Amino acid sequence: MAACTAHAQGSLFKVPTRDGVVTTVFWEAAPKAHATVLLFPGGDGGFGKVQDGKASSGNFLVRSAPDFLAHGFNVAIFGRPSDTAALGWADRTEPHHMADVAKVLGFVKQKSSLPVWIVGTSRGTISATAMAIKVRDPAIAGLVLTSSVVRMATEGAVPRQNLQAIEIPVLIYHHTQDACLHCPASGAPLILKGLANAPVKKLMLVDGGAHPSGDACAGQHWHGFVGMEREAIQQITDWIKSPIP
Repeated sequence: MAACTAHAQGSLFKVPTRDGVVTTVFWEAAPKAHATVLLFPGGDGGFGKVQDGKASSGNFLVRSAPDFLAHGFNVAIFGRPSDTAALGWADRTEPHHMADVAKVLGFVKQKSSLPVWIVGTSRGTISATAMAIKVRDPAIAGLVLTSSVVRMATEGAVPRQNLQAIEIPVLIYHHTQDACLHCPASGAPLILKGLANAPVKKLMLVDGGAHPSGDACAGQHWHGFVGMEREAIQQITDWIKSPIP
């Protein structure tokens, strides 16, 4: 049974995922929702503190949670397991991480019977891709990869994974000016090429936003679609509702 800390809007849960291990999950239901997004933030994982019913991280997906809700999607955000302070590159494809991910999916299915779309950003795309490959569950409707890790020398990079095993719709969403070493836009087509068995797949290279600042691999740069968050979520949710090549 997951332990819950309730807030005005969203709720923080601690979901038992392995023996002696719980994984934090942020959950918020949308009125009249038609699907759920399971979000995998980047970096070391986690969604920051939950304040006034909202996750506080500046990560692109976390700060865009209200926009997913506004478009009719329940939001679940994968946090971190209690046996680590950081989800490293190598961790995100390992059996222990997939065990946590599968248990969190089970928790999400208990909260809502609606289809689940896996959505990752930056380092979270490693987890999201591995989940789509290794956690086979009919509740999983599709996969969205934003600011994907595509540098082949990077451990866990999306194009290095067994992409031909993915048999669900996939959207690859990438900023043309992404300056993160691990996530150059020039590498995004490698993902599309590897998705031999996805029934629908699309690469959307976008440009826009304003005032990038700080680390080129962080959420306030082009890598995090700074200044165009609402537009990005609009495009992503429109595609989820009607996946087309």
